Amino acid sequence: MVYRAPVAGRAWFPASIEGRLIVLRRHVPENLAAFRRWYADPEIARLARYKDGAMTVDEIDRFFQTRALGTDSMTMAIHVSDTDRLIGTCAFSQLDGDNGSTLYHITIGERDAWGQGFGTEATRLMVDHAFGTLKLHRVALSVFEFNERAIRSYLACGFTVEGRSREAIWRDGRWWDEVSMSVLQPEWLRRSPTAPVDVATGDSPRPGIAARLFGR
Repeated sequence: MVYRAPVAGRAWFPASIEGRLIVLRRHVPENLAAFRRWYADPEIARLARYKDGAMTVDEIDRFFQTRALGTDSMTMAIHVSDTDRLIGTCAFSQLDGDNGSTLYHITIGERDAWGQGFGTEATRLMVDHAFGTLKLHRVALSVFEFNERAIRSYLACGFTVEGRSREAIWRDGRWWDEVSMSVLQPEWLRRSPTAPVDVATGDSPRPGIAARLFGR
């Protein structure tokens, strides 16, 4: 039997996905101004880019047109539910219906929105859509070793560290690993929706796991 996930139908890219803290919506052209601000930020570049330094305006504009407004990926704008403020973006790229897999990406662009659980909830909503609606089998991502806040959030969402590319990036005067993580549909379905996770911090109920991962 050939496995094929139904990612070609109209439901695969919804107009919105609602959560408790945030709502995900399709991007609109007016969001370009926020992208220009976010991706010109050196700290965003440090966490998200392989290349050292922030993106140029031309690079940001091309990225926005292809990723945020394009149809090859499922990219959603992250809005705070109470205020409708746009604070970030998340996406599935390389959707592979034949093998039931996709790559996940997220950026919380507004620094004052960091550490409040918005990214963790956005990730949970996207993964739930991947497994519940798209019927995918695997969601994968990669993250730089020094981005411990993001790693804690991914662990809280059920992702597992499955490997690392050793010393793959030079940043802050030293070499760092690139960490590969994934979550599978059976693992997601086994997780209790009432698992004791700190939404504000994204901390996993498995205490000390980040320290064990990095030998601290």
